[in-house]
Amino acid sequence: MTRIIADISVSLDGFVTGPDPGPGNGLGTGGEALHTWAFSDAPDDRRLLRECTARSGAVLLGRRLFDLVDGPGGWDDEIGYGAGEVGKPAFVVVTGSPPESVRLSALDWTFVTTGLPDAVTTARERAEAASARSGKDLDVVLMGGGALIRSALDAGLVDTLSLHLAPVVLGSGTPLFTGAVPRTLVQRSVQSTSTATHLTYDVL
Repeated sequence: MTRIIADISVSLDGFVTGPDPGPGNGLGTGGEALHTWAFSDAPDDRRLLRECTARSGAVLLGRRLFDLVDGPGGWDDEIGYGAGEVGKPAFVVVTGSPPESVRLSALDWTFVTTGLPDAVTTARERAEAASARSGKDLDVVLMGGGALIRSALDAGLVDTLSLHLAPVVLGSGTPLFTGAVPRTLVQRSVQSTSTATHLTYDVL
């Protein structure tokens, strides 16, 4: 069964970016430290990255994050979702209107303008189709940004929450849970590496 997995890196004080995120500074000041684990050469970190990306039948993201990864200085063949690790999943973007053009045209982009629930449905359909082709159970991964993941949690659209807890205090930035609807979580796994603590919860 296809799961909806919210997967994001977060600081010890609950931020998914540092202060002043924006074009040219997508993760905010100091926010690069959140993703040290994803660029580490340590075997445990590489294994976790492979596991995180290999399960992805489709990836869902918000328009602000799309504009960062598709913009100048964004993703390329070396930096991107699972670059060098897995095949390219389908990408679904929640947006008010599609962009006029896409720089990363080699990737499979679908733009959904009718809201988050419809975007989740579209991503699930893409993941299920990928599962049928591959013979593997694949999931929908919500990669962010923080506002999209919080909205999906609030709406009860998330099955699993996967947090990569970075050993950094940012002080301010984009909060993950401020103002969120209360949810009960059941802890399923904790894995520690030299760069982060990786936590997995079922969302009730």
